[in-house]
Amino acid sequence: MAAYTLPALPYDYSALEPHISARIMELHHSKHHQAYVDGANGALAQMAEARESGNFGAINKLEKDLAFHLGGHVNHSIFWTNLQGHGAATPEGEIQAAIDEFFGSYEAFQAHFTAVAMGIQGSGWAVLSWDPIGAQLVIQQLFDQQANTAQGTIPVLQLDMWEHAFYLDYQNVKGDYVKAFWNIVNWENVQARLEAARSGTSLLLT
Repeated sequence: MAAYTLPALPYDYSALEPHISARIMELHHSKHHQAYVDGANGALAQMAEARESGNFGAINKLEKDLAFHLGGHVNHSIFWTNLQGHGAATPEGEIQAAIDEFFGSYEAFQAHFTAVAMGIQGSGWAVLSWDPIGAQLVIQQLFDQQANTAQGTIPVLQLDMWEHAFYLDYQNVKGDYVKAFWNIVNWENVQARLEAARSGTSLLLT
């Protein structure tokens, strides 16, 4: 059985400063993301044991564990690549055209995405996704690591709104964290993900 592994970051832990500190990045990547990788591998291993023994008494819990931990692994793997130390102030090219088409303007998109991020109750993510059925971009609230998004949508931009992503830097002032996020978005990565999604492929972990 293939094991999930922690992906290396495409930049140093300090690369996103002053918007996200090296200390948060190190903890977030090496501790929190690693825990999701370990949790997903553990759930798969326990499912294999259940199949071998024929004892499926804990299968409901294991399915929930896999959804949560694998969701955490995928979400973070996308999030890291959505960021860069010197992000463009606004999107350009195809992603700019798509944002204008589906949200009216970059300013309207940014306001919508920010409201979704700030409105999350508890832990979760703000996500810009491609909906292949409607052939459109949609903004969604992802609760925890795996709940409340439509099946089949493909994430192209994610913002982690769990407290571990910002509390050491911003404490409980989430609005400052969201505002800082716009300074480090890697729009080239977002556009590459959109191009892949539109072509029917998923650029999930690169």
